[in-house]
Amino acid sequence: MAVVVKPAVERGKIAPFKMGHVALKVRNLDQMIEWYATVLEAEISYRNDDVAFMAYDDEHHRIALVNLPDLEIPADNATGMDHVSFSYKDLGELLASYTRIKNAGIEPFWCIIHGPSTSMYYKDPDGNKIELMIDNFETLEELVEFFDGGAYEENFMGIIYDPDEMVEKYNAGVSAKELTKRPTLPDGMSPWDMLRS
Repeated sequence: MAVVVKPAVERGKIAPFKMGHVALKVRNLDQMIEWYATVLEAEISYRNDDVAFMAYDDEHHRIALVNLPDLEIPADNATGMDHVSFSYKDLGELLASYTRIKNAGIEPFWCIIHGPSTSMYYKDPDGNKIELMIDNFETLEELVEFFDGGAYEENFMGIIYDPDEMVEKYNAGVSAKELTKRPTLPDGMSPWDMLRS
């Protein structure tokens, strides 16, 4: 069962008022700066030989990159953070960003309509995963209704989609609501068949 969670302040609690930044240990600072500048339209707010801070909004930095060239890439079967997610205002912005990033030679490894969100997953040069996404529902109440409808119990992963096909349909005038409505899971497939990593 899903519920609309009240903000902590409305529950009389003190909690962070926003997420600040993500810090990454990297093996090649210049390469990672270029990648995050391309994908997130981020710019350097501070840099020396050991660290770079990057921002795409009014925060002093959203991404911190710490240069440690002798590190190894962790194994896929290790515990830890899976990905960091960045939200866009609407489908038009997400698809325009996809096209711009693709034209720069970077493509997502996984595009999926989860249900609550429509998402594109990318790997940076060190294998860190980021998600570019939009919310598919305008209100939390709509999201709770989706969860309570049973579709998420049946398929918690989502349905893979072709981003180029979505761009083409969007540019032809198909509505965002129609494009982001999650299809049902094909017969004989499980949610895990939709996973790409």
